[in-house]
Amino acid sequence: MPTSSTGSSTKIAIVTGGSRGLGRNTVLHLARRGVASIFTYRAHRAEADQVVAAVRDAGARATAVALDTGNIGSFDAFVPHVRAALAELGAERFDYLVNNAGTSLHKTFDQTTERELDELYQVHFKGPYFLTQKLLPLMNDGGRIVNISSGLTRFAFPGSSAYAAMKGAVEVLTRYLAKELGARGIAANTVAPGAIATDFSGGMVRDNPALNKQIADLTALGRVGQPDDIGPMIAALLADDNRWVNGQRIEVTGGVLL
Repeated sequence: MPTSSTGSSTKIAIVTGGSRGLGRNTVLHLARRGVASIFTYRAHRAEADQVVAAVRDAGARATAVALDTGNIGSFDAFVPHVRAALAELGAERFDYLVNNAGTSLHKTFDQTTERELDELYQVHFKGPYFLTQKLLPLMNDGGRIVNISSGLTRFAFPGSSAYAAMKGAVEVLTRYLAKELGARGIAANTVAPGAIATDFSGGMVRDNPALNKQIADLTALGRVGQPDDIGPMIAALLADDNRWVNGQRIEVTGGVLL
């Protein structure tokens, strides 16, 4: 099993949606552990550059690459960019994959359109499915995959049926990845955050006091989540200390609706 991606002890992660929110927090906490990152952003290059600078300040390295994870046809062209980014890091392969990029939809079942469902499917299930497939040849044996799900696969809030259903599919996929990739020593797990105060969903959890309080009242620890509740957990799950955790759904919600 390879001990290095770069000829040294440096590990390399690929994180989708790493320019903001939970992805950004994950990249920064990986940097604090000495892990280099190749992360994707969809449109806002300036935000991505800020993350690269913050990683550099933490003493690690990161490269930002543009990618729309809902555009499966772009994945073949994305792979050479990954190879080039790896070469900049002195490597040919990477160690960790975090499928984090996502969009939201808040509509009741009877109001959700076919187009909206298809868009969620592209970004949240088909995208991670085929991006992981494309990147597997570049992953080191003994690597790790973390797919981001949601607390909404365990409990139900009206208006989340389409989004939660896609995340449920991701959780099933993750178990199959753990089974089928085990021969290469690759572990795959799902992290399921609860409501987090970021700009996701237009910042509704962060910026809507009534919703914030409603969720806090349903949470055993009495508040909504913060990015710093999630990024460190993902970084720790990828570390060697958790090498025997495989095929699991790990909910990180502070205890919502227990």
